[in-house]
Amino acid sequence: MSFIFKSIDHVQLAAPKGSEAIAKQFFSGILGFQEIEKPESLRKKGGVWFTFANYQIHIGIEEPFAPAKKAHPAFQIENLDALKTHLTENEVSYIVDTDLPGANRIYLNDPFGNRIEILEWNKV
Repeated sequence: MSFIFKSIDHVQLAAPKGSEAIAKQFFSGILGFQEIEKPESLRKKGGVWFTFANYQIHIGIEEPFAPAKKAHPAFQIENLDALKTHLTENEVSYIVDTDLPGANRIYLNDPFGNRIEILEWNKV
């Protein structure tokens, strides 16, 4: 083949119209992602973009809106226990899942009902 996949540029999650402030509070305020400016040509569509490390999460407006219940991004983290404490302190519920060998992981929903997986691989 003459083409090569290099990386994931971004992950997009859907949100209902007018939900940008809620997205900012959750993705920046709770998860600590940094908001980044959308290109001028895309601002009229609504939504908000975030970044962490070399990755971007785009929250796009979808009408009619339906949250992703099964499809989801999975974020690898260091110190999952600290995140769980932080989520609890901020009244964000999560589910602990032990089905993936070698990983500590949780599932949570963003404020719009989209599923998010967060995991920490056990050190060998």
